[in-house]
Amino acid sequence: MARLSLKKIVKRFKETEVLHGIDLEIGDRELMIFVGPSGCGKSTLLRLIAGLDPISDGTLSINDKVMNNVPPSKRGAAMVFQSYALYPHMNVYENMAFGARLMGLSKDEVKRRIAEASRMLRLEEYLDRKPRQLSGGQRQRVAIARAVVRKPDVFLLDEPLSNLDAALRADVRLEIARLHREIGGTMIYVTHDQVEAMTLADRIVVMNNGYIEQVGSPRELFETPANTFVATFIGSPKMTLLNVANENGKLAIAGTGAIDAPERFEQGALTIGARPDNFELEAGHGEDGFAGKVIYTEYLGDDSYVYVRLRSGEQVTVRVPQSIFFDADADVTVTAKLDTLHVFDRASGLRVS
Repeated sequence: MARLSLKKIVKRFKETEVLHGIDLEIGDRELMIFVGPSGCGKSTLLRLIAGLDPISDGTLSINDKVMNNVPPSKRGAAMVFQSYALYPHMNVYENMAFGARLMGLSKDEVKRRIAEASRMLRLEEYLDRKPRQLSGGQRQRVAIARAVVRKPDVFLLDEPLSNLDAALRADVRLEIARLHREIGGTMIYVTHDQVEAMTLADRIVVMNNGYIEQVGSPRELFETPANTFVATFIGSPKMTLLNVANENGKLAIAGTGAIDAPERFEQGALTIGARPDNFELEAGHGEDGFAGKVIYTEYLGDDSYVYVRLRSGEQVTVRVPQSIFFDADADVTVTAKLDTLHVFDRASGLRVS
């Protein structure tokens, strides 16, 4: 299908630079997802790939052909928008056929492609309906089917599920995963939803303030975050970070307590991180561990999350079995599974180990 290469991509709006030299390689048939907070530049980057906005500097290539000055219709890409962008006066069949007809395809070929896309996305019974007669999930499937009919080299999806409720998001997410397996196309997908990113992506690009923080598989980003930004952005609930001093074999927080320090840790000021699964909680204030008080316990059925405010003021999230419940303001001691701790440089935020 398509390989994409982005070299030193810069985007400026007047005097404001919003993308700062993006370098990225996207493989053939890969499902790549851009994630990051609002305003980080992920949708802007997608629009540059689509050709909807011009590149200020750098080079974009698709299959080794430079695309900087190639119009959107000639890039072999199809975009699915957050807002569906369906024509309200056309029925589903006409919406799906519109782009294919502009490509100069024969009537029979358009009909064949629509039948195929309708089958893949289970839209056969809705072809005569107008968009206003469809649910949000059905409209989004029509928007995706319209892209499929064009048989593009690259599918570009800009937060396609953000307008759907939780149940519909899960359903359409499965449709997208199945569609990618069936057609094998290269897909680039923008979202702010971690669940979408972690469950769909071959690789994830984590962006922040117009820079790429890390590129990797969902497992790589979760297990070995490159810095404190990725550590706290990937994972829900997020990783807890604690500023400690490593002295005399102990990781200490002043006025709060200490835990044993693994031998691999450097001496001095460090930032340690742990996921909720990797903390442990005991009632009362013990000799070893960090002392704090329970803020509240969040019951989720199979298990619960206990949110603790340490004496130092830092907040810790601990996952516990659903049978365990701590009252608000209860005194507790937090310890950690030492072999699971992440270590980051205090000054730069970069991963140490």
